[in-house]
Amino acid sequence: MVTDFLLALALVLFIEGTLYALFPDGMKRMMISVLDTPSHTLRIFGLVVSVLGVFFVWLLRG
Repeated sequence: MVTDFLLALALVLFIEGTLYALFPDGMKRMMISVLDTPSHTLRIFGLVVSVLGVFFVWLLRG
């Protein structure tokens, strides 16, 4: 279980690092747009993405 969590964390770091390495200007623009986005919209988006993540883990591990 801990190994799976660490593997998932490593994959997130890899994907995020790759995005910053390949598209630094796009990531800067995205950060600026996030600052302009209302908090409730970010909260809902985060919740939806979290639920999808749990669903995909359940689907793949089940």
